[in-house]
Parts: sequence; C-alpha cells; structure tokens
Amino acid sequence: MSIADNQVVQFHYTLRHGEELIETSAGKDPATYLHGHGNVIPGLEKAMEGKAVGDEFEVTVACADAYGERHEDRTQQMPIKHLQGAKRWKTGMVAMVKTDQGMRQVTIIKAGLKHATVDLNHPLSGKDLTFNIQIVDAREGTNDEIAHGHSHGVGGHHH
Repeated sequence: MSIADNQVVQFHYTLRHGEELIETSAGKDPATYLHGHGNVIPGLEKAMEGKAVGDEFEVTVACADAYGERHEDRTQQMPIKHLQGAKRWKTGMVAMVKTDQGMRQVTIIKAGLKHATVDLNHPLSGKDLTFNIQIVDAREGTNDEIAHGHSHGVGGHHH
C-alpha cells in the first residue's frame, strides 16, 4: 500500500541539522500521523507520499518546507508566568506558550524576575533538516480520525 491522503502512517526517524543530532525515535514508539492533514512538516509529508511499509530513506527538507525562515525581528517581552516547562528560566531554554492558535514554542533570549524576552521563531526555523526514515506501518484512517484531522491511539492523539 502506497502512502496517500487519509492514511495513518507509523515511522521511525532520526532528525539532524548537518552533523548535529536533534532527536530520534529509536528505542521508542514510532511517530504516527494522518497523511494529507498537515500533521508533519510539509517537506516530510511530501517525501512520504507514495512510499510503502518497509521503505527506508533519507530526505533533506529545506527550511522553507520545514519551520520556515528565521525572522530576527520576531521577539517579544512577556510575563514569566505565561511560560510553561520550567520553574527557572535561562537564556537558550525553550518554553511553551499558550496562544490563540494553540501551544507554541519560544526560546528565551533574556529572563528577568517578572518578564522574559523571547524569540518567537520556532527553534528549528532557518534550518535545513535531514531525516532518516523507516516506515513501520500504514493503514486507512478511521472516519473519526479523518473528521478530526489526526490519528488516534499509540503515537497519535488521545482524546
């Protein structure tokens, strides 16, 4: 079965930027997503199209098809109480912030007692990313998964 829209795909991956290892699913459950619904970065979803269970491949995704270009002017000062993920903040740490569009990652530029200056760019913006992929499983999405726009169960969304 070739990967196409509305299929739930499970895959293992190793993600690198140049020689830097960013993350891997090795030794963990595979990542799971519903193909065609924007649940993974566009360049990776495009590379998965037409692949099949058992395929292993490497793909480099340009930053424009991953997390976008960096914009140096995207900084903001915000109250520390809005930052989630740690009790004490230091320069370079990544925090989660609740926005109108859901949770978002920001990087701490400077942390004070009550306020922090944060970089609103995604931590991986401006970076070309290389993925080593192993497709573990693929199946048709259920009606609920398709209606919700994401996979359910292990590695997917839990309601």
